[in-house]
Amino acid sequence: MKAILLINHGGPEMLRYGEVPDPTASPGEVVVDIHAASVNAADYKVRLGGGRYSLSRFPHILGRDFSGVVSTIGAGVTDFTVGDAVFGVTDQGIEGAYAEKVAINAAIIAKKPDRLSHAEAAALGLISLTALTAIEDTAHLKAGQTILIQGGAGGVAGFAIQLAKHLGAVAITTASASNHSYVRSLGADQVIDYNTEDFTAIGPICDVVFDTVGGAVRAGCYAALKPGGKLVWIAPAPEGFNPTRNDVQTLRPNVIRDRAHLERMLALLDAGAIRPPTIVRYKLADAAAAHRVSEARHLQGKLVLEVR
Repeated sequence: MKAILLINHGGPEMLRYGEVPDPTASPGEVVVDIHAASVNAADYKVRLGGGRYSLSRFPHILGRDFSGVVSTIGAGVTDFTVGDAVFGVTDQGIEGAYAEKVAINAAIIAKKPDRLSHAEAAALGLISLTALTAIEDTAHLKAGQTILIQGGAGGVAGFAIQLAKHLGAVAITTASASNHSYVRSLGADQVIDYNTEDFTAIGPICDVVFDTVGGAVRAGCYAALKPGGKLVWIAPAPEGFNPTRNDVQTLRPNVIRDRAHLERMLALLDAGAIRPPTIVRYKLADAAAAHRVSEARHLQGKLVLEVR
């Protein structure tokens, strides 16, 4: 099969379009012929390497969420048949979606409804798992509460804005001026231009802050929280950073892969609570170009690789 091979840590030039053996289905697995794969910020971080993103073996196939069609059924799998359209996210610590095929545990993928294209399903996979785990399972956001979502134009944050509004919360977000209309269309009640405004000026009014940006932004997040509030993060703070308050919780969601969260996303889609993000498409062979955009961190919505 064709795949994008990371031949070593480094820049986008380390991504090569090449050939690797087809995967096989172990017991409990299916092989999926991939039609679309999503590009996530974690992908370029693994490509660069360092810390928890360092790899010991090359070549390596990146990619976590995908959509495609089941082509092989492993022993013991009874809930799918060959030809089923499915989507999902590879298990924690496992990658491989930048390819024409992937073998995956059948228990953690879901059937793709016809109303979603393969690109849309791939784009929604990991962002929905992450946002649902962060907002519902970790923050336990409730109607009437106020949440600040950092980096609202990104995939996870954009889903989080829609989810927060569906839950009845007041949603504040940060975004560059060019993305203000986009995040407002997702339901944001207040938008702060992070290039010209200090988001900490809103004061300690938030029950929850969801930090998808990390780095230097983290320290300011605490200034926006009420006593007893929750800071939920998916992007790390600077090395050596310590929380500046002890009257709030700092929580990291455990983004498990399971069918239940994917089906929760589909239920929200049916209810009109969320919609697929804006998608920019690239051919699989052009993954390096997609990485350059992703690494610049100013994209709107999601980047998707069209595999077939």
